Amino acid sequence: MSDFTNHLDLIDRRTGVAGEARTITLSRTYDAEIEDVWEALTDPERLKRWFLPVSGDFRVGGKYQIEGNAGGEILVCEAPTLLKITWVMGVPAESDINEVSVRLSTKGDEETHLELEHAATVDPNMWGQFGPGAVGVGWDLTLLGLGLHFQGQSVGDPNAWQSTPEARAFMTRSSTLWGGAHLAAGADAAEVEAAVHNTTQFYAPDPA
Repeated sequence: MSDFTNHLDLIDRRTGVAGEARTITLSRTYDAEIEDVWEALTDPERLKRWFLPVSGDFRVGGKYQIEGNAGGEILVCEAPTLLKITWVMGVPAESDINEVSVRLSTKGDEETHLELEHAATVDPNMWGQFGPGAVGVGWDLTLLGLGLHFQGQSVGDPNAWQSTPEARAFMTRSSTLWGGAHLAAGADAAEVEAAVHNTTQFYAPDPA
């Protein structure tokens, strides 16, 4: 069994505030050329191999929909360095902010640095209960999938994998690491402890 938790150590995590929105930022370097990373992020045929099937009108101003997940509008698409989209689930309030930006830059001859920022209006009670891990764990899983893709690997059936001890260990540690980012951003230690507990129980509940 592969120890996918090693991938968590390759990610830098930050959380902050931008106007009315909360932000989480993940950054990681991949052993792949920038054009290859860009294609993996934007080509629907490759996306379904490591992420999920995506349909839509793939141009600036066009709409996209991830199967069983978020949808939205493509705001910026500047190959091979910047992709910015809205990220909508359900029916948000008109004033809500929910945007994801992915920035790529070359690092060395054959490496690519990826930075993903998710900025969203978050209900204060929800933030107090779960903190940044509510969405951060999901993005850690996404960056894991991309990393495995470049290594010619995968978790197999994602639905089956998420119930395995390996997946629970990954999500538990991810939740703890997001707690560390939350604490580093100035959150109260007791609040962080509660948020990590709640996030872990959501993603990796005790089987008993």
